Amino acid sequence: MIKFKYDQNNLMPAIIQDHKTHEVLMLAYVNRTAINKMLKIGKTCFYSRSRNTYWIKGETSGHIQKIKSITTDCDRDTLLIQVQQKGGACHLGYRSCFVHLLDAKGNFKKVTQRPVFDPNKTYAH
Repeated sequence: MIKFKYDQNNLMPAIIQDHKTHEVLMLAYVNRTAINKMLKIGKTCFYSRSRNTYWIKGETSGHIQKIKSITTDCDRDTLLIQVQQKGGACHLGYRSCFVHLLDAKGNFKKVTQRPVFDPNKTYAH
């Protein structure tokens, strides 16, 4: 396996992109274990820094990300994972996590997408 460069926590960012539209859907973190699991199952798997555990995208919501390709940048410290996204990638209900447009001063201007699912129904607590 290629030798990656991880941060001090043995993690590196993974940019998740739609394989057809090239829309950036989300950013998450991976380590060697998460990468190995992704290669084995063909779906995205990440390391949650806040929960200190692994998670497979869509295991709760059903909004899975089927991996089409994985590339690394020239420094080998970031992954670009192209996926076929089922449903939305964002836990707030949007297709992409990148929906909050800022103005020239860095203030919130508007949301750029409509929700594709209701997170209150999808993530019942």
